[in-house]
Amino acid sequence: MLNEKTTSLFNLEGRVAVITGGLGLLGSRHGEAIAGAGGIPVLVDMAPGALDEEDTKRILGGRGIVLQADITDEAQVEALLGQVLGRFGRVDILVNNAANNPKMEPSGGTEFSRLESFPLAQWDSDLAVGLKGAFLCSRAFGAEMARRKRGVIVNIASDLALIAPDQRLYRKQGLAEDQQPVKPVTYSVVKTGLIGLTRYLATYWADQGVRVNALSPGGVRTSQPEDFVARLASLIPMGRMADPDEYMGALLFLCSDASSYMTGANLVVEGGRSCW
Repeated sequence: MLNEKTTSLFNLEGRVAVITGGLGLLGSRHGEAIAGAGGIPVLVDMAPGALDEEDTKRILGGRGIVLQADITDEAQVEALLGQVLGRFGRVDILVNNAANNPKMEPSGGTEFSRLESFPLAQWDSDLAVGLKGAFLCSRAFGAEMARRKRGVIVNIASDLALIAPDQRLYRKQGLAEDQQPVKPVTYSVVKTGLIGLTRYLATYWADQGVRVNALSPGGVRTSQPEDFVARLASLIPMGRMADPDEYMGALLFLCSDASSYMTGANLVVEGGRSCW
């Protein structure tokens, strides 16, 4: 049986957690994990839609809110900080989760995702959301945490920050080599960059009570084609992709006092894929 001291390690009662990309697949699960531990999730998204009653109760826990902001815009990030402080008077946790969703779609007869034809505008957009946005949010919210001498930042990276994408996973029969889809270069660059940002911030604010860690999840099973799922599963020692809820425990660990002596680290949760 868990004793009171053990359970209190994961207690986030009253702590305010800002989650960027908060209405995405993992962002909503991050909010649910925080709300379930007594925290107050603030889900930030570019174009937040209305949550139904069931989702509101499950994800927001009755106290959380959804806010709209473009995290690549410095002024909007500063305004977002003001909104959070005006509503709750504090910020305790920042989860840098926002990222462009890489889509491998043919464009103009040339495969969109391939390095040789990857649009510069897409490069700029992906890095703006994934890295610039994380920097701006960390600067604004992290400085407030440092002022209060307490806080946690969690950067959501990926197993592909540790290993290169296996482009064989994305191959399609009947296409020429120069038309084969691949995982876009920006995904690896952004996720690797987030680990670098994690280490920098962890040491920068270490003496001001702000802990900064990264979480590197593997692929999540959603509606991918069965042949893709089978190919990816063959590369994972546990033989399967993750369920959407399987990162909630890791996120809660990093956000809570259970990881109080942990900073500058990268928690890898990917079924063992990077072991091979």
